[in-house]
Amino acid sequence: MIDYIKGSVAELNPAYVVIDNHGLGFMLNISLSTYDAIVAAGQDEAMLYTYEVIREDAHLLYGFATKREREAFLQLISVSGVGPNIARMILSSMSVDEFSQAVAGNNVATFKAVKGVGAKTAQRIIVDLKDKIKPADFTLLNQTSTATSEVFDEALAALVMLGFTQQASQKVLKSLFSSHPTLTVEQAIKMSLKMM
Repeated sequence: MIDYIKGSVAELNPAYVVIDNHGLGFMLNISLSTYDAIVAAGQDEAMLYTYEVIREDAHLLYGFATKREREAFLQLISVSGVGPNIARMILSSMSVDEFSQAVAGNNVATFKAVKGVGAKTAQRIIVDLKDKIKPADFTLLNQTSTATSEVFDEALAALVMLGFTQQASQKVLKSLFSSHPTLTVEQAIKMSLKMM
């Protein structure tokens, strides 16, 4: 799997971006949040985290400005009836924090307001993802800097790859970051392993 693509922005519009990487043009479908992030960064260069969808009739790349947005996208497409385009539409309509709060707060109306999402799909998103998203985790991230959020996300991803559950890993990391907000990824992982 391609984890990220970095290069110069050859073409940009609210639905997709073409990134030129050493003469190869990669077209990535993006959300409005990612579009805004590219515009805010100056549009010349971009590094986007990716997710590849392989179908019989197409190979599609989706691009995300942050790992948190990609994680939210992956959680959404794990829900029955939610495909990549609906997931992208949801993440274009709300930030990752708003998405997390809508799930944690059982806010069906927030999802129903998104084009293409009906009442049943909105309820299914909340039911399927409620146990995977805890409001406390996002409260912590909202109270800290973007740099700390990225360290938290990287440490969480590493712990999950090592075989620990996401819920247990989030709980330990939340505890660590509330008392040591300036931890590096390596420190967070080492300390977490002693607490698991």
